[in-house]
Amino acid sequence: MAPATILVIDDEPSILNLIQSYLQAENFEVLTARDGREGLTAAKTHQPDLVILDIMLPGMDGIQVLQELRRDSDVYVIMLTAKTEETDRVIGLSVGADDYVTKPFSPRELVARVKAALRRIQGTRSTPRPEIWSFRDLTIDISGRQVRLDDQPVDLTSTEFDILQALVEHRGMVLSREQLTEKVWGNDFYGELRVVDVHIGHIRQKIGEEFIATVRGVGYRFQAEDQ
Repeated sequence: MAPATILVIDDEPSILNLIQSYLQAENFEVLTARDGREGLTAAKTHQPDLVILDIMLPGMDGIQVLQELRRDSDVYVIMLTAKTEETDRVIGLSVGADDYVTKPFSPRELVARVKAALRRIQGTRSTPRPEIWSFRDLTIDISGRQVRLDDQPVDLTSTEFDILQALVEHRGMVLSREQLTEKVWGNDFYGELRVVDVHIGHIRQKIGEEFIATVRGVGYRFQAEDQ
């Protein structure tokens, strides 16, 4: 199997070189870019398996890069954000980032996140499931990883789809944030549990509020009967 390709977009040479050296030590193919435009060109040309994207870029910032990237790609994106800028993290997740790492960060932790994400991505690709679920006007095609609402396609990111799938597979049950992170990100999830809340909010914006209920103090439940 060919090594996975990781695109790192960051304008700080020291950080770019640090991430590159750690990823190459794990036998990943690493592409680098030092600004948003260069990063978008590399993403479209090389179709990487995962993108590490700094939010603070000159000219075109990471949020703008992510918005442009999401127009035609569902590649897994890990954003690098300043530890104090919670607003940036929330905005990044809301426009399609899958995960984030705060600066300063441990390179080993970042590599662990990359490996966990790639295992999950490769797992969904290698074990397609044929189920198609219908709930009123919502249809979820597991093997095709597609969602339709009122017969119109719904554009979910890879992580949003995985969260929705986990909830549907356990419909009627309440899943805690911890359970969702374990099912979606794996046992080696290092991030904050609030990432689940942001993704849930984004899913609700796309499919409607009525399908996912919040059970205060516990977690989330998918609430719809099969057709």
